[in-house]
Amino acid sequence: MRIQACYSGGMVKNIFAVILGLAVGSAINMGFVALGPMIIPLPAGVDATSVESMKASAHLLEARHFIFPFIAHAAGSLVGGFIAYMIAASHKMICAVVVGGAFLAGGLMMVLMLPSPIWFIAADIGLAYIPAAMLGGKLAMRR
Repeated sequence: MRIQACYSGGMVKNIFAVILGLAVGSAINMGFVALGPMIIPLPAGVDATSVESMKASAHLLEARHFIFPFIAHAAGSLVGGFIAYMIAASHKMICAVVVGGAFLAGGLMMVLMLPSPIWFIAADIGLAYIPAAMLGGKLAMRR
């Protein structure tokens, strides 16, 4: 009975670690998404808060307009993975990767909703989510 109680507490802590990693990672992500157009202005008439506007204006976007979305996705996954690793009771790297996987699912949904250049999709899906979350876990491991 006691072993099960300890395991359950560890599982609850791991779930909390993943949820907190997702929450903080999402806040980081949204912060960079909001900051991006302030530093690299979007073309006239493009509304970054509207999916319809982004779809209609995708042809106006240059490579530089994809810098902050990539940074947002990578930073959110990295910080989320770091937090999940730090808080988890066990299976720390798995918790970090679960955070990256959840962000990857969101990234795949965005790829389906918004047209993006193939190079950005490849870099974003291949580097910004799982690898960044694993890097966050590895950085946490060193602490």
